[in-house]
Amino acid sequence: MIHNKVYHSQTLQASTGNLIIEGPVPALTLENCEFHEDLKAFRPAHQQHQAIIEISTLPEARVIIARHEHTIVGYVTYLYPDPLERWSESNMDNLVELGAIEVIPEFRGCHVGQNMLQVSMMDDYMEDYVIITTEYYWHWDLKGTGLNVWEYRKIMEKMMNAGGLIWMATDDPEICSHPANCLMVRIGKRVNQQSIEMFDRIRFQNRFMY
Repeated sequence: MIHNKVYHSQTLQASTGNLIIEGPVPALTLENCEFHEDLKAFRPAHQQHQAIIEISTLPEARVIIARHEHTIVGYVTYLYPDPLERWSESNMDNLVELGAIEVIPEFRGCHVGQNMLQVSMMDDYMEDYVIITTEYYWHWDLKGTGLNVWEYRKIMEKMMNAGGLIWMATDDPEICSHPANCLMVRIGKRVNQQSIEMFDRIRFQNRFMY
């Protein structure tokens, strides 16, 4: 599969300053931007900066950023699922995972996440993909936001809905391990029935739940 990508951008007016939401951005752009020190949900900021640079070089990958002047204050990544996860078992070349999304605390509440997802989906080539995200409550910043798991889950769902991702059932053990965890999916308009059926077989591997 040829992974075509078309750059889009928009300006988001926030109370703490205007942001440029843009992408997919190449590695060179990411290298030339500062990476905010508060982007540390997954690993220390300098390591995460290097991680998204490396992700951006993968053929299928996309990195969308929120940029305040020359500083990255938010990002979202899309790439093939981890080889150790069930979502990679079928080797579908048109299934990508929204692997990470993060926004610094200063800009939370400004709909930065929603806008990054909307810019992601401006690219018509996204209609060629099944896009998934696996949400686990232990990745959520409950302490920093002061929200409980259900309040955070509601906000997360609303944000994902802005990008066209909706909740879908699965029998994946890790997702089923807590009721707040969930699988969210966007099936592009040009995804064929064969791919949809293949994806359904990945979602449900216990035939009694299919």
